[in-house]
Amino acid sequence: MTETKSALLPSSTILMLRDGDAGLEVFMVKRHHAIDFASGAMVFPGGKLAAGDSDPVLQGRHARPGNFAPALTPFAFGAIREAFEESGLLLARPKGDGKLLSAERAAALEAWREPLNRGDKSLRDLAEAENLDYALDCMVPFAHWITPEVMPKRFDTWFFLARAPEGQIGAHDGSESVDSEWIAPQAALDAWEAKTRTIVFATRMQLVKLARARSVDEALAQAAQTPIVDVMPVLDKASFAEPHLRIPAEAGYGVTEVPLSRVGM
Repeated sequence: MTETKSALLPSSTILMLRDGDAGLEVFMVKRHHAIDFASGAMVFPGGKLAAGDSDPVLQGRHARPGNFAPALTPFAFGAIREAFEESGLLLARPKGDGKLLSAERAAALEAWREPLNRGDKSLRDLAEAENLDYALDCMVPFAHWITPEVMPKRFDTWFFLARAPEGQIGAHDGSESVDSEWIAPQAALDAWEAKTRTIVFATRMQLVKLARARSVDEALAQAAQTPIVDVMPVLDKASFAEPHLRIPAEAGYGVTEVPLSRVGM
């Protein structure tokens, strides 16, 4: 009997960045322990695409195109939606205005977060009701990861970088995520090593790459200049005493294999 592969779920994740007192910081949330994927782990805002993320009408709700292939546009809209749902940070402008939403205007849209999260409302609903354009031009593709074939639940995930809109305050939603923080990428990795944070493998690898930048400008520039290599980790049970996951060297994470015992920690 042939084993059936799990279907890939299109997903988006966004690394919201800011320049802190000591350098680059990224917004991370702690997932609720009842969530079925990465429960209790520190992650970047993200999740599965919603049907409304591919709404053709959304093509008219951005004043400037994204810095990526058109095929990634639904993923970019999904990342904007997930960021707003999980952090309250909204990459949007008043229609016809060149400036991103102010902190006050973003706060006034707070009531939209839960309906979007439940799927009762869409990005189109939000844009039309509030007369907004989404800021696709502020996003830079950062990585593309596909869950290994051996896993029962698989995601086809695009990671994006974006500068957090000035003045907007990130805050977890209290349902899917129960805590949040702005943290330096290396500090997050150090906390994982010290076992004071749970951070899954794919998230750690993005932190490793992000930690090479000292500022938001540097991180965005590096991402824009670096070709993205698709990563689907492969389970290797034969080459080591302990099973390892392998990733391609050309993906640029500085490692090619990791013991399976350290992958999900």
